[in-house]
Amino acid sequence: MRLLLLMLLSASFNVAHAEEFNARVIAVMDGDTVLLLRDGKKIKVRLANIDAPESDQEFGKESKQALVDRVLKKQVHVNSKAVDNYGRMIAELSVDGRSVNEEQVQNGMAWEYSHFHSNKRYLSLDKQAHQARRGLWGQAVKPVSPDQWRKTHLAKSHTLKTASSIQVNAACGKKHLCSQMISCEEAKIYFLQCGVKSLDGNGDGIPCENLCATESFKQH
Repeated sequence: MRLLLLMLLSASFNVAHAEEFNARVIAVMDGDTVLLLRDGKKIKVRLANIDAPESDQEFGKESKQALVDRVLKKQVHVNSKAVDNYGRMIAELSVDGRSVNEEQVQNGMAWEYSHFHSNKRYLSLDKQAHQARRGLWGQAVKPVSPDQWRKTHLAKSHTLKTASSIQVNAACGKKHLCSQMISCEEAKIYFLQCGVKSLDGNGDGIPCENLCATESFKQH
């Protein structure tokens, strides 16, 4: 009975967040995450079924640029699936009837990442990209999956954050609101070095998204 209840709740959760709409891409965070503008509201979207290299990871810049070239400043069709633990919408994006998610995998810009079920379509595209040595598969060194990369860099990241906390000094000042920041760079310094957690309201690891998203938009 309990299992049935959990299944029903899970189904309700998915249906509650399943919808289709069109929106404009105003920023690209990395190879599998974008910021949309819909009816004046910003929505962070994580592309479903794929996992792209992290920004600091090998081939991270190339993966992000591929997504920038494909969707930035464009109207995309969004087929949302759910919302993850970080408040991001999980969705399939398409431009001119073609799946952006699938293209990232097909072009070797991301791994297939279907979580709880094996998606034959994505598995096939991933295999094709691998065999053709497209994108990240064409590197001289065997690429490390983002999932594994995050695990191996977790300890290092924790050490760096601890060191930053110890070095906090008067230079950090007393700012604690995004409205007090003059740039994305300043926001990052206060967030990462000064430990001002209030700058990351939704807990996704990106401070003052209005500033940083805008800066990302201008750079590309």
